[in-house]
Amino acid sequence: MSKSDPNAPRRLALIASRGTLDYAYPPLILATAAGAMGWEVGVFFTFYGLPLLLKDIGAAVSPLGNPAMPMKMPFGPENFQNVNWPIPTAMMSVPGFNALATTLMKQTFKNKGVASIPELRALAVELDVKLIACQMTMDVFGFKKDDFIPEASVGGAATFLEFAADADVQLFI
Repeated sequence: MSKSDPNAPRRLALIASRGTLDYAYPPLILATAAGAMGWEVGVFFTFYGLPLLLKDIGAAVSPLGNPAMPMKMPFGPENFQNVNWPIPTAMMSVPGFNALATTLMKQTFKNKGVASIPELRALAVELDVKLIACQMTMDVFGFKKDDFIPEASVGGAATFLEFAADADVQLFI
């Protein structure tokens, strides 16, 4: 669609460059919201965002190096759940801590009624969001098209730029 067509739907072009749990949510939430509003949406998954297209998503979160990340407990009384637990940096490097933080964050999201990453991705597919795997990143990291969900397409920078050229909104996440 061309911007010169006044009847064309609005268009959102996103670049998803990170695949951690906290970085997986923004592109998928924006893509599904825009898709639900009737926008044409394309998400270009590159570098560490590419694993979000794998059949099984293993997105985790790491509090180490993320000082703004609140540690919330998904259980207990509400006042206990609302505490931002200060975690010493040294503890963040203890084996298993990332798995614990990921489990706690996923449970907190679930308790708050937030869809999981696989659920958001499935909704994106249902809303006809274009999920584009970066060919160069696939080559560099050794991914094959068969590694990804069947709804994902493969394209290079030029493929995405053709889509993004007519986008009303372009975001790098």
